[in-house]
This record gives sequence, structure tokens and C-alpha cells, in this order.
Amino acid sequence: MQACACGPLPGAAEYRYSDDMDDRRFMRIAKALADPTRFAILERIAAEPDVACQRLIETFDVTPATMSHHLKELGGADLVEMRREGKCGFLTLRRDTFAAYQQELGRRLGSLKKPRRRA
Repeated sequence: MQACACGPLPGAAEYRYSDDMDDRRFMRIAKALADPTRFAILERIAAEPDVACQRLIETFDVTPATMSHHLKELGGADLVEMRREGKCGFLTLRRDTFAAYQQELGRRLGSLKKPRRRA
């Protein structure tokens, strides 16, 4: 078993957003979720209260550097936060951010008119 190589989420603190879901924040989250592996990682993090970084590396069979990159993108979008315990990091979904994104996505897509069915 490798030592947990994921450090603090680089850049995550500098991208900490306010509660408002502006275009920049919305698109940053959408971009982070567009990668299928990253989306699967977020699903795994959301399924448990705390997920060890090392466990994610093992589950997704990726290098620590690749996992670090994915977590940096998720952290930069403010979707996850990490707490350190010794050498390991534990990740948690930022449910407030994800809920704000869902609400904004619904607002944006809810305004689309549904096509009428022809008889």
C-alpha cells in the first residue's frame, strides 16, 4: 500500500467562492464534472462522509499524481474539501456548493421551452 500522496488541494483556497452562482463559478463546476473519471470520483466522495485519498487511488487504479490532478480540479471548483489526518487526506463533498450548482442548472435549463408534440 502506497503512502497517501494527495496533499492539500492546491489552489482550492484561492478559488473559494461566495454563495452566488455566477457564470464563472457555474462553468468551472460544469468543466470539473465533464470529465467522466472526475465525475465518478465525485460520486464516490458523495457516497460517504469521509473518503481517504489513498482509497480513491486504489479504487480508480490511477497514479497519485493523476488523482491529485483530479482532486485539484474538484477542489478548484469548490466541490470538495480535504481535511488532513497525519499523512492522509480525507475528502468530503461540499453539499452546499453542489446544491447551488443544481439549483442554477435547473434555473438555466428550466427556462428552455419544451417542444410541442405534433399529433
